[in-house]
Amino acid sequence: MDLLRSLPLGLYLEQPQTWLHKLDPRVKIFWLMSFLTTYILANNLWRVLLVVLLIVTTLVARIPRRVWQQQMNWLLMLCFFVLLIAAISADGFGISYQPRLPDAEGTELLVKHSGVKKAPTINNSPQAHQNSKGYSYILFAKGPVTVTRHSFGLGVSLSTIFFTVIYSTNLYLLTTAPEEITAGLESLMQPLRRLKLPVTEITLMLTLSLRFIPLVLEEIQNLIRSVMTRAINWKKLGFKGAAKIWLIVAERLLENLLLRADQMANAMVVRGFTSPNEHRVQWHTLKLTRFDKVAIALLIVFWGVRLVIGGM
Repeated sequence: MDLLRSLPLGLYLEQPQTWLHKLDPRVKIFWLMSFLTTYILANNLWRVLLVVLLIVTTLVARIPRRVWQQQMNWLLMLCFFVLLIAAISADGFGISYQPRLPDAEGTELLVKHSGVKKAPTINNSPQAHQNSKGYSYILFAKGPVTVTRHSFGLGVSLSTIFFTVIYSTNLYLLTTAPEEITAGLESLMQPLRRLKLPVTEITLMLTLSLRFIPLVLEEIQNLIRSVMTRAINWKKLGFKGAAKIWLIVAERLLENLLLRADQMANAMVVRGFTSPNEHRVQWHTLKLTRFDKVAIALLIVFWGVRLVIGGM
């Protein structure tokens, strides 16, 4: 089990260099925030289009299939189960209410004593909400399983949001080096210096956290392999024994991560990184190119399409 290959979360793809790698990190940050905000108060059509756009972008960028195929398959499968569970769940509209018209017995007595003609019976159940065009509130009903329009729409909304949030963030980290991310954020956060906010410290912590993600995955992978090589008979241990072993593993993981963090801090102190303004290294020169300007123009079109067809 290789977590660094099956779950490439927060990892940067150094080779091959695609056109996504060459975009300015600030432009990619704006694109990422657009993906993470445009689905708010949007209809399901726009949310499905976001998923399609992310998949098409991955294919057009010619990112190697070995990098994204397994993760996308797992993510699509998870989103499908979210859609399925939400679709077959109760939609919250199954409410018992007092009927507006009297029942059959009360109607007969009313007609008999008042001489008024009997009014037609109206069925307010969802099954009866069908018109001449074939509209039906219930899309599927068989046994205990019932899928309504509201529950299906809720399932589409949850699954697409889940996919968009996870995959757009991972695609950004996959095509942007941690140093580029921090340089772009520091450039965008320059106005906050007037408020005396520690911009350099924030970007430094972000760089270290991005560098720390592969170390976490490596430690988890090593501990899982150490447990598997011992050929533990989980059936004989029972629930308490298995929980005790995994608690020991979690404790060991925390100790290893704290040890890695302490080693990283000592390495920085030895190299003279005692304050944010000392030994600062400028890895990247941020400059907008022609491709960045095209990406900005496409971003404006993207928001225009969102305002036209993406409203509720």
